[in-house]
Amino acid sequence: MNFHNLVSGRESIRSYDKSRKIPTDTLSRILDTGRLAPSAGNRQPWEFILVSSEEMLNKIKPCYKADWFQNAPHILIIKGFKNKAWTRTEDGYNSLETDLTIAMDHIILAAEFAEISTCWIAAFSHRILYNALELKDNEEVYTITPLGYPMEGFKKRGIKKRKPFDEVIKFI
Repeated sequence: MNFHNLVSGRESIRSYDKSRKIPTDTLSRILDTGRLAPSAGNRQPWEFILVSSEEMLNKIKPCYKADWFQNAPHILIIKGFKNKAWTRTEDGYNSLETDLTIAMDHIILAAEFAEISTCWIAAFSHRILYNALELKDNEEVYTITPLGYPMEGFKKRGIKKRKPFDEVIKFI
């Protein structure tokens, strides 16, 4: 598959088969793409937390109430350390959110390549998630994603609503 087709075909999936766990070697390949992602100053200020145990899933899942999310067999959380991320001296900009976003994007595209469903979620309850993970003051989470196979019979919509090329691209 060429890269443009991969990106064009990726959709946020809201259907998960709780009974189908992803093989460990597939998960490892997917997560390794995040490890290989670029970060400002090559600081790699992250830790990838793959939640697969029923005990931890039960603690994490209340952070996002959607019914389909409750069926995810795995949830990926990328935790970042603000004090380990690169900071621009001129204005104090800290690259953590950008670094974690790039890593998550790599992982979501690798999952798509492996025919594993994902859904970028930022609308989770920070309080519930942070308490479940016992995060410290310098630790941040900006997005999470379920990882799994869709329910039998699920079909992608095949429709991507995006602004036209000429509206968002400017050659100067």
